[in-house]
Amino acid sequence: MRQLVFATNNSHKLEEIRRILGESFAVMSLKEIGCHDDIPENENTLQGNAIAKARWVKERYGYDCFADDTGLEVDALDGAPGVHSARYAPGEGHDSEANMRLLLRNMEGKTDRTARFRTVIALIEGDTLTTFEGVCEGTIAVSPAGEGGFGYDPVFVPEGDSRTFAQLSADEKNAISHRGRATVKLINHLHDV
Repeated sequence: MRQLVFATNNSHKLEEIRRILGESFAVMSLKEIGCHDDIPENENTLQGNAIAKARWVKERYGYDCFADDTGLEVDALDGAPGVHSARYAPGEGHDSEANMRLLLRNMEGKTDRTARFRTVIALIEGDTLTTFEGVCEGTIAVSPAGEGGFGYDPVFVPEGDSRTFAQLSADEKNAISHRGRATVKLINHLHDV
C-alpha cells in the first residue's frame, strides 16, 4: 500500500479523499506526520496555493505529498469568492457559516446564479510536480438546504440536479464533485506510475 500525505487539516476533506482513494493508498494527514504548521496560502491562484502547500510538507517533512486548493467561482460576482473562498467573510480563520451568509447577501437580486467549484491538486513525488484539476458546474441556491457536506455545499446545486451538494449522499457527491474529478485524475496518474 502506497503512503502519501494529504496536506490538509480539514477533517471533512481528509475523509472525502480517503473515501475516494479507497484501499489502494494509505493517506496520512498533517497531524499524523506531526505537522501542526499553519501552512501559508498566499498565492493568487488555486494552483499556486496547492503547489505551495505540497512543497511546504515535502521540504520540511520529506514525505511525498499532495495538496489541494478549492474555490467557488460565481459568475455574477466576477468569479468571487474564488481563491479566497475559505476566508471570504471578514474575521479570523475559516468560518463556513459566515462565508455562506456573505455569499447569499452578495447574491441578493442577482438573476445569473451560475457558478462552479474548481479544485486543483498538486502532487509532489520525489522531485516531480504534477497538477490535476476538477470542475463542477452548477448554480447558487437562494437559501441553504441539506445537512451533509461542508463549506458552501448547502447553497451549491450541481448541474443536472435539483439538490444541493449538502443534500446528496457522500457517494453521490464524490461521483460528480470538483474534488472527486480531480482525485480521479490523481488516482489514474498514481496507478500509471
